[in-house]
Amino acid sequence: MGNSMCATTELPNIETTNQIQQTISDNCVVIFSKTTCSYCNMAKKLFEDMNVNYTAIELDMYENGNQFQDILHRMTGGRTVPRIFINGTFVGGATDTQRLHREGKLLPLVHQCLIQRGQNLEQPCSLP
Repeated sequence: MGNSMCATTELPNIETTNQIQQTISDNCVVIFSKTTCSYCNMAKKLFEDMNVNYTAIELDMYENGNQFQDILHRMTGGRTVPRIFINGTFVGGATDTQRLHREGKLLPLVHQCLIQRGQNLEQPCSLP
C-alpha cells in the first residue's frame, strides 16, 4: 500500500522533470526565475543587453512552482533562483552568469549553441 502512495506522488515529479528537461534541451538559454526576484531581473537584463533571446520560466506564476524548485535543486544542487542553463548545461545563478560575461565566456557559450542548432546569426534571436 505504501508503494502505491509513493508512485502517485512521484508521477507528477516525473512529468515535471520531463517538462524541465525538455525546456532546457529545446532552448539555448533558459532562466528559471521569479517575477519578484531582483537577481532574476538582473540576469534577464544581462541577456537583453547582449541582445540574446532567452526562455524565462517564472516559477511564481506556476501552481507547482515549488515542485519545479525542488526538482531544480536535485538537478543543480541549489534551490534559489535564478537557475540558468545555456546549451543544456547549468551555468549557475545571476552572479555566476555575470562573472562568465566579465570573463568573456558567456557569449561563446550562447554562440556555440546557436551554431549547433544551425541558426543563422543574423536572425532576431541571435547575437549582434
